[in-house]
Amino acid sequence: MKKIQISPSILSADFSQLGNEIKKLENGGADMVHVDVMDGHYVPNLTIGPPVIKSLRKHTKLKFDVHLMIAPVHKYIEDYAEAGADIITIHPEATDSLQDSINKIKELKKKVGISLNPETKIEIIEKFLNQIDLVLIMSVNPGFGGQKFMPEVLEKVKKLKTVRENNKFNYDIEIDGGINFENSKSAIEAGANILVSGTTIFKNNDGDIKKNIELLKSA
Repeated sequence: MKKIQISPSILSADFSQLGNEIKKLENGGADMVHVDVMDGHYVPNLTIGPPVIKSLRKHTKLKFDVHLMIAPVHKYIEDYAEAGADIITIHPEATDSLQDSINKIKELKKKVGISLNPETKIEIIEKFLNQIDLVLIMSVNPGFGGQKFMPEVLEKVKKLKTVRENNKFNYDIEIDGGINFENSKSAIEAGANILVSGTTIFKNNDGDIKKNIELLKSA
């Protein structure tokens, strides 16, 4: 069984204090930092780009788990790699050639993630599962924070776990969207080993990040 890891989403952090917020995550026991990149095109929202990631890189040794919700994504992969991303996760719909984009991320010596929206079928990425490091299952529609968790996606998590075991693959299964103390247990039981959470980590228990991370891990 893979170790349960927590990847707090800085989308819920205080953007005027991002360097300090990331330090708090590191001190609070976060395993990595989840960076949501949105372009206002692939998803209806805009967030941060490579210059912000580059400026944050010096504040922590934690891995940067960068989720690119941008299209077309291929031409921007190198920018995010150079900015300090450790894991680069892309959507299959956002590239003309998923194989080329996977190859590009690998050439840049970064870990490869593929993200599936709630309506995207696993079959689209099955032939790539032996090449990648992570599958990110979206448990909300991407683009906005604060949405409600969609429990129906847990069937995809279960299937991915079975495929991994049957084929002796080694990818992590990450889940992102509305993850809280109530549903984290079912996500872990289904097979997710990396939980992305924003509001729950930064806002619950008067912002006690360490406590909130521990509560999510021990669900």
